[in-house]
Amino acid sequence: MSDPEPCRMKHTYDPDEQKDLMEENEEIEELGELKKKHVSPGEKPLSRAKTKNKLIKKGKGKKYFTCTQCGTTFASKQGLKRHMSIHTGEKPFTCDQCGKRFTRSSGLKEHMRIHTGEKPYTCDQCGKSLAHKKSLKEHMMIHTGEKPFMCERCEKRFSKKKSLEIHMIIHTGEKPFMCHQCEKRFTKKKSLEFHIRVHTGEKPFACDQCGNSFTQLTLLKDHMRIHTGEKPFTCDKCGKSFTHKTSLKIHMRVHTGEKPFTCDQCSKTFLGSSALKTHLVVHTKKKPHSCSVCRKSFSLMQSLHIHQKIHTGVREYMCFECEKTFILAHHLKRHQRIHTGEKPYTCSYCDKRFSQSIHLKTHERIHSREKPHTCDQCEMSFTFRSHLKLHTRIHAVEKPHHHSLKSRNTTKQGVRSENIRDPEPAE
Repeated sequence: MSDPEPCRMKHTYDPDEQKDLMEENEEIEELGELKKKHVSPGEKPLSRAKTKNKLIKKGKGKKYFTCTQCGTTFASKQGLKRHMSIHTGEKPFTCDQCGKRFTRSSGLKEHMRIHTGEKPYTCDQCGKSLAHKKSLKEHMMIHTGEKPFMCERCEKRFSKKKSLEIHMIIHTGEKPFMCHQCEKRFTKKKSLEFHIRVHTGEKPFACDQCGNSFTQLTLLKDHMRIHTGEKPFTCDKCGKSFTHKTSLKIHMRVHTGEKPFTCDQCSKTFLGSSALKTHLVVHTKKKPHSCSVCRKSFSLMQSLHIHQKIHTGVREYMCFECEKTFILAHHLKRHQRIHTGEKPYTCSYCDKRFSQSIHLKTHERIHSREKPHTCDQCEMSFTFRSHLKLHTRIHAVEKPHHHSLKSRNTTKQGVRSENIRDPEPAE
């Protein structure tokens, strides 16, 4: 099997260009020499522009080429020609791998390293290899801790000028990059490029283990942890580990009690945005997902999948203590607390503990006197749903065992009223 054909650059060099390149290098050397001659001890070095002006005066009739657009002077005609492409927008050097164009051959040469994977610059501190000299210089700032670029608004410092420019958008609120498909705007060009893939369906990063594809390299890297089992993010409260940093961040809310996402319909709060999004379907009253066996409908596809296990009889989660089986993993986890005696939920009023969060929530209504269950007939409210259910029998035309409520004596009515009265909070 022959070696793959090396990447080529769609540009042919001619002898004149090589000659002009040599002349340009000579010019650079002359500039360097002139700088050395004109710098006395303690004196500030001349800028390139001032040095070039002195070189022109020193030239004694040597021909120089000046840009009519911006006044920049060049020692060679080819140097000026290459410079003019900045003003004309001409990009004569094309990559034969991806079609990207460049104004200079050096730009194309650097770009080709993306395709060849060549990384000729190595960090002497950590051994990391990089494709560009500039990238190595920026990388070295990680080791030196140097952050020369500072925000004038908040004094935050950055190692890269580009990072500072991106940061400044936070203060200005500017979003200069707009998607022409949906007009959504972004602060970064890279964010727009990622977003456009939503419309094109492009997923250039594929997993070599399972074939799943992703729009971003970072998403692929996150995904690979499923296969490797790596969980680098650990909770310092309970020791639980996570594959993603965002998962740890959301988990920490379990310990802090923070629920930053609120439903604007019923004011119920949630740990994550996805949980809120799922909850909002309840208010739409739409149930587009139907069971093919019993025709029962559900708001969420996930709920339908869980329901279908009733028909299939699949109970894949088993308790090793009593061999009882469950449809859902969290049902098994909740059940196991019977054996362990674990009661992780504590009342903030009286320190009473519960094995389930729903039991704690119901209990705390005794202290808060909250009565969320309201009768739609007389608007009487109750702490518990079971009490409301008992109360609704008063309004029903037919009563259990065909006995009319009116036929009962007042003593029995008094007893029934006593029974459904909300419990008083503990002293």
